[in-house]
Amino acid sequence: FFSSRRRHTRLQGDWSSDVCSSDLIEHYFNLGYEQKEILSCLLLIHDENLSSRQLRRILARRGLTRRKHVSNLSTVVNRIEQELQCSGRNIGYRSMWQRLVVDHDLVVAKETVRHALRILDPEGVNERLRHRLQRRQYKGRGPNFLWHIHGFDKLKPYGFCIHGEIDGYSRRILWLEVSISNNEPAFIAKYFVDCVKAAGGTARIVRADLGTENTYVAGIQRFLRNDSCDSFSKDKSFMYGRSVSNQRIEAWWSQLRRRCASWWMEHFNELRESRLYCDSNPVHVDCLRFCYMDLIRDELHRFARLWNNHRIRPSINCESPSGRPDLLYYLPEVSAMQNFTVPIDNDDVILCEEELCCMKCTSSCSKEFCQLANIILNEENLMLPKDLMEARNLYLSLINRIDNL
Repeated sequence: FFSSRRRHTRLQGDWSSDVCSSDLIEHYFNLGYEQKEILSCLLLIHDENLSSRQLRRILARRGLTRRKHVSNLSTVVNRIEQELQCSGRNIGYRSMWQRLVVDHDLVVAKETVRHALRILDPEGVNERLRHRLQRRQYKGRGPNFLWHIHGFDKLKPYGFCIHGEIDGYSRRILWLEVSISNNEPAFIAKYFVDCVKAAGGTARIVRADLGTENTYVAGIQRFLRNDSCDSFSKDKSFMYGRSVSNQRIEAWWSQLRRRCASWWMEHFNELRESRLYCDSNPVHVDCLRFCYMDLIRDELHRFARLWNNHRIRPSINCESPSGRPDLLYYLPEVSAMQNFTVPIDNDDVILCEEELCCMKCTSSCSKEFCQLANIILNEENLMLPKDLMEARNLYLSLINRIDNL
C-alpha cells in the first residue's frame, strides 16, 4: 500500500517497533477514532491485522468506552467554560466535543455538549445557526496532487502574520504558522521546504496568488519538478492565480477566523480601544509580539491538529469526500484514490534551503527589542507567559517599564 516505510509512522507520530497494539489502539481511541478507522490504521500503517472481536476485547480490557464511565457533568461544564474563555466561543458543538475528548481526556456524548453549549453560550449557538455561503464545487484527484498556499492578514494590524497550506483533496492542513511577516519570500520558502521534507516529496501542482512572497516557492517547486516527465512538470508545476480563485485555502480561512482568529482580534482590539496598544508604535507592536507570539503559534498548531483529526461531513459535492483529513491524506487506498506525491532528491532540498530559506522565520520580534525585554525580565524577575492572563500582564509591565526609561 505504501511506497516507503516513512509513511507508516507519520500519521500520528513516530511509533517504535516495540509499541504494542494495545497502546496504539488506546492512542487512536483517545483521538476519537471509530472502530473501523482504528482497524484501518493498525493494518495499513502498523501492519497489525486484528479482527473486530479482538479490538473490542482490547478496548474492554483497557476500560476504553464512550458509553460507560461517562465523565462527571460538572467537570464537562467546567472544561466547556474554560474553552469559552478563549477561541472556543467560536466553534460548534462537534468541535467542542473533539476538544473535550482529545485535549481534556473526557468521555462525553455529543448531545450533552450540544445542550451544554445551548445553555452556556446561547448567542454563539444562534450565530452559528445562520445560513452559510454556497461555494463553488471543488474536484480533487487525490492527496498531494494540488497544494494551496496563502496568507491570512486579519491579525496583521496587531503584528501577527499567519500563513498556511492545505491539501486540495483531503483538506489536511500541511502548515499553519505565524511570524512577523507573511510577505517575506524567504519565510514562505522555509515553510514550504519544511513541508516537503516532512511529506517526503512535493505535490504535482502548487497554487498561489501573484504576490511577491510566493516567488521563492515558485522557483523551488519548479526546480524540484524539473526532471519529472508528467504533464504537470517543470513550469506547469506551479500555478499562479487570483486570490479569490484559490478556493480551498480561501474557504478554509473562514473556519480559522470563525473558530479561532476572531477571538484574538477582539482581544487585541480591546487593548487598542483602551489606549494600551497603538499599531503605529513599533515598540507596542514588538512588545505585543514578544508576549503573545508563542501563545498564538501554539493555538494555531492546536487548531490545525484538531482540524486534521475532525470528521468532515458528507456534502452535496460528491467530488469532495467525507472523513477525517488525516486519514484521507495518509490512507487514500481506503477511498480507492491515488497518492500523487512526487519523490525528490534530498540534496536538491538542502540546496534550496541553504540558498533561499530564512531560518529566523519563527522569531517573535526584532532582535533589539528581544534583548531589551530579556534584560527587563531578569531585572524584574518576570517569566515568559504560559496563558492569556500572564501574557496580558507581562505586556502591560513591559510597556510601563519602557515608557519610564
